Amino acid sequence: MFRQDPKTGRKYVLMIRHKHGGHRSFPKGHVEPGETEHETAIREVEEETAVRIRITSDFCEKVHYSPMPGVQKEVVYFLSITDQKSTHPHSGEIADVEWVPLENAERSLTHENDKIVLRSALKCLEQTAV
Repeated sequence: MFRQDPKTGRKYVLMIRHKHGGHRSFPKGHVEPGETEHETAIREVEEETAVRIRITSDFCEKVHYSPMPGVQKEVVYFLSITDQKSTHPHSGEIADVEWVPLENAERSLTHENDKIVLRSALKCLEQTAV
């Protein structure tokens, strides 16, 4: 989820900071019955951050991880943009929603999987007009 400041041209990446552990990552969630993965991504980002996004390319990155022994998860990420600066964290597990300057984004992420997704998205973003 990227945003570009119209006055300065500076780019930002949307991140959430979790209450438990304080780690930073991207918004994500579960597919509801009858939803496509794109619909899920758009809904979950808005539910968690109050930001409305647009998916702008065919970029799709799948990450598999195990949050605890015996549990496997898959997260599907898409490249998206918004013009919206205001955010509001969803009550629950999210402590804060942050627009992190692009140049600080990779080092702000906690997990290596998220850093890999960011690097892949940046390659795609370079080829996509934002």
